[in-house]
Amino acid sequence: MQAIGFIGAGNMAEAIIRGLRAVGISSEIRVTNRSNQEKLQKMAEQYMIIPSTLEKIVKESEIILLAVKPKDMLGVLKDLQKDLKSSQLLITVAAGIPLKTYEMNLPGIPVVRVMPNTSSYVLKSMTGLVQGSVVHENHKRMAEEIFQAVGKTLWITEDKLNPLMSISGSGPAYIYLFTETLIQAGVSSGLSEVDAEMLAKETLFGASQMLQESGKSPARLREEVTSPKGTTLAALTVFWEKDLQDIVTSAAKACQDRAEEMEREYQG
Repeated sequence: MQAIGFIGAGNMAEAIIRGLRAVGISSEIRVTNRSNQEKLQKMAEQYMIIPSTLEKIVKESEIILLAVKPKDMLGVLKDLQKDLKSSQLLITVAAGIPLKTYEMNLPGIPVVRVMPNTSSYVLKSMTGLVQGSVVHENHKRMAEEIFQAVGKTLWITEDKLNPLMSISGSGPAYIYLFTETLIQAGVSSGLSEVDAEMLAKETLFGASQMLQESGKSPARLREEVTSPKGTTLAALTVFWEKDLQDIVTSAAKACQDRAEEMEREYQG
């Protein structure tokens, strides 16, 4: 794999880097981070990355991955305008910034928007990818090589990226919140916090494996657990009465709406 430069060293960048190293990718990885040099040094020791500057990353990387906060992106794009070349591939993980913003600021530069999730850390990310107007097959292959190393990928059109974000991009947080709540329910029922946490985590892990490996739909798996007039049905009835479907749908829509608001805020 070509040399990669990361601009930004937050949680998502670290998750991707850890995943790449975990699968044995030994490519040179340079990382720059404005705000936390201590973290950058720890990453250098843990993942064999090279702490660098933006100027060196642009000069020495075939692939440049932007992992900065959306509010900082326009400033970074202006910094890149002078030295970035059309032979380099720019990959951005920022939410809420449309391709046209990159292409207006960096004309002629191939850009791929991606929406991974932090499960890259354990090689289980689900990543959506969107190709810019001057992206060719070799660029797509390079982007796939990175994100297939840390999970599964799906090429989509840009109008589908915000809906994807509301399911897989932000989805791990929904699962973590549900797990927190399930643990709290166990504690309220008299279990110790340690026991409730183990039970909740292992149950969710097992259910996830069933979803992946059984070949059955979620609905079918749910039906197989639910006996008529049984305990599971009693619990599920509460979810239905509280309209769990509406809660989840509304949450996903709020995520998507916020991404669309960000697009209006940061385009330029």
